[in-house]
Amino acid sequence: MTEAPALPLHMQREQFDPVEELVQARDNDGVTRVPTLFGGPPAYLVTRYGDVREVLSDAVRFSNARRRPFEQPDGPHFTDEELEQMRAGQMLAFDPPDHTRLRRMLTPEFTVRRMRRLEPRIVEIVDAALDDIERAGKPADLVSTFAMPVPSLVICELLGVPYADRAEFQERTGRLLDVSVPMKERMAVVRENRAYMARLVDGAMAAPGEDMIGMLIREHGDDLSHDELIGIASLLLVAGHETTSNMLGLGTLALLRHPDQLALVRDDPSMVGPAIEELLRWLSIVHSGVPRTTTTEVEIAGHTIPAGELVVLALPAANRDPAFITDPGRLDINRGAAGHVAFGHGVHHCLGAPLARMEMHIAFPALLRRFPKLALAAPDDEVDFHTYNAIYGLRSLPITW
Repeated sequence: MTEAPALPLHMQREQFDPVEELVQARDNDGVTRVPTLFGGPPAYLVTRYGDVREVLSDAVRFSNARRRPFEQPDGPHFTDEELEQMRAGQMLAFDPPDHTRLRRMLTPEFTVRRMRRLEPRIVEIVDAALDDIERAGKPADLVSTFAMPVPSLVICELLGVPYADRAEFQERTGRLLDVSVPMKERMAVVRENRAYMARLVDGAMAAPGEDMIGMLIREHGDDLSHDELIGIASLLLVAGHETTSNMLGLGTLALLRHPDQLALVRDDPSMVGPAIEELLRWLSIVHSGVPRTTTTEVEIAGHTIPAGELVVLALPAANRDPAFITDPGRLDINRGAAGHVAFGHGVHHCLGAPLARMEMHIAFPALLRRFPKLALAAPDDEVDFHTYNAIYGLRSLPITW
């Protein structure tokens, strides 16, 4: 059995909290040189809130597009054609104006107004999942019965992906995001996923539906290549279910451990929005986002970083920076945590943030009201955190009520 790689510093947690070494790196140095996974080039880890926002705001000096590819001696090895195909349509792999061109086509589909049109359907999906849990009886695993299926069904309907395929794409996504999986296997999953999405796009091109892929084909079919359509659909499918799923599972556990705040979310509708923002900040499930590459020599936190170097952002450390917020290690849903970087910042700010917020705004209070005596069905110290995942969360969450 292959030994799991050492976790990069920015991914290391003590349950909800960044490890002490990461906190010290932020408070003492601000920027520190760190190894990356699988023998990749070392990176400069940026940890302070203000510095992280500066990097996210500056796509000129900190490029998403100029990443230095590396391959292990034992593979996998991609052809130049494969690399271009995999990059096409992946907005996170481009800087403006290429990024702007792709994002402009999708932005109208993710406005708050457009998301509100989805609200009745999301309510139905949430209520149906809760009905299923209640019928099956206690105890239940909240991750497999609620946190995963709700966002999966929403994104499937939004994109026109068959919900019957959810187990297949969830399994692939899990392997893709699990950094303990050997690189060779993860890259094989990339090929599998691309082949699956290519079949979906081909079907949509033959008969465009009312879903988002159909919309892109009807309205922008002359402007988007086949590879770009595949890339866009792949990115939205992975990002659209994995992130919200982990927020629902991890957020529920956080509220169970803070029962006074759980009661506010359950009983006071005005507290749901602020609670979501504080949970986003406090949990920071996305460890870092896409590494950037410096296009010129830059200075961050008094450290000079040469051109052509990888820069990784520690979002959990930034969101708990005392320079950003008072008493940052305390979960306090009353403050709302405006300004956090859980969704990123700048031109790459998460396109799906309105959808994620709406799903959480519906799901959290619905769960807590349906099961007002919700509780853990296992000892607190046996909860299984998904440590090696690129998006932090839980493998399972046993609950009773």
